[in-house]
Amino acid sequence: VQLQASGGGVVQAGESLRLSCAASGRALSRYVMAWFRLVPGKEREFVAAIDWSGDRTSYSDSVKGRFSISSDNAKNTVALQMNSLKPEDTAVYYCAADLNPLFRAVQYGKKYSDWGQGTLVTVSS
Repeated sequence: VQLQASGGGVVQAGESLRLSCAASGRALSRYVMAWFRLVPGKEREFVAAIDWSGDRTSYSDSVKGRFSISSDNAKNTVALQMNSLKPEDTAVYYCAADLNPLFRAVQYGKKYSDWGQGTLVTVSS
């Protein structure tokens, strides 16, 4: 699966930003799509995941209630709507894909075989 992430930028605390990930290359119905983020010097952090039907989602505690992940099957895209952004949300955000029809262990980055390039989100205080 080829993944192309976009939508990063610089915002102030409290503002919103929407990331998008375009997927291509395979039939995606059995895939889980996820967003992870990376801050230099820290471990990669799971953010959110969704199956392509949109029926199942998962969020990290740090973003639950502020971020929302969604899928658009017609456009083969996955979006991450980020609201009430905080300076600690500053990171490079990556989208990833995993053939995972049972939606298991979606928070583990090592499960994901395909990764897009990162998109930088900077939240100023």
